[in-house]
Amino acid sequence: MAWQALNLPVEASRAEELADLLMDLGALSASVEDADAGTESEQPIFGEPGMLQDGDPQYWLHNRLTALFDADADIPAILQQLQQQAGLSQLPPYRIDPVAEQDWVRLTQSQFEPIRISARLWIVPSWHDSPDPDAITLILDPGLAFGTGSHPTTRLCLQWLDESIKGGENLLDYGCGSGILAITAARLGAARVIGIDIDPQAVQASRDNAAQNHVTAAEFGLPDAMPPGEFDIVVANILTNPLKALAPLLINRVRPGGKLVLSGILDSQADEIIALYGAAIDFAPPERLDGWVRLSGTRRSTA
Repeated sequence: MAWQALNLPVEASRAEELADLLMDLGALSASVEDADAGTESEQPIFGEPGMLQDGDPQYWLHNRLTALFDADADIPAILQQLQQQAGLSQLPPYRIDPVAEQDWVRLTQSQFEPIRISARLWIVPSWHDSPDPDAITLILDPGLAFGTGSHPTTRLCLQWLDESIKGGENLLDYGCGSGILAITAARLGAARVIGIDIDPQAVQASRDNAAQNHVTAAEFGLPDAMPPGEFDIVVANILTNPLKALAPLLINRVRPGGKLVLSGILDSQADEIIALYGAAIDFAPPERLDGWVRLSGTRRSTA
């Protein structure tokens, strides 16, 4: 069976309503995404501590609604019903794309091959054998949470961990996603690792991935479960806007002389982050990959 995908821009204030109406009108699925994702205008995931005030919209500035329909669905007629039920004076410009029938499991698996991070570190999906039996192999399948090792920001952070962890450190991974950085830190010898994320699905995915990799030194939870105290290493691979909002929290969680690693930063945004954190952190030169930047530095003892 083939399908059709309806794509249309929606206002933040009506995104959820229109998605629900399309489901009522026969959509098989409906999702709202940041239309600016992957650009400098990309916004942080809503709900990040410090990013929203009461009454703020729970979606992005520019939203894209995608709804999936059967191949024989009359989408123009459905849109007329949507316009009437939603009381829209006119429909926004929309696009209908065919979605071919595929073996989705096989297709997904073919897109995720083992990833070599360094001479001794590999990220390997569970359906593959490790290319190097002597290497440290992280078993990680694509899922709901961000982080498979393929994105430049994740690779940059993994490379830093591989180069920097000596063993026995305690580490905070804020915005842990799939748990890949926290799990890697534990496999490299960190004594205690805390992974924090605002998304309960990410927390559960991290726990599942830790279990799959037989990692017991890593704990995962929501922000309100974050234990007190400072860490030898704090890693935050998120986005520039939440990094700006979270600067006091992240800095204060690094012990004097400890290391702070920040990523999810576009090249054009690096100087802004360096200036914001620079009163407390002595940064090394930025590391760049495919337009993204990793910043790492040491917290001053007087900060």
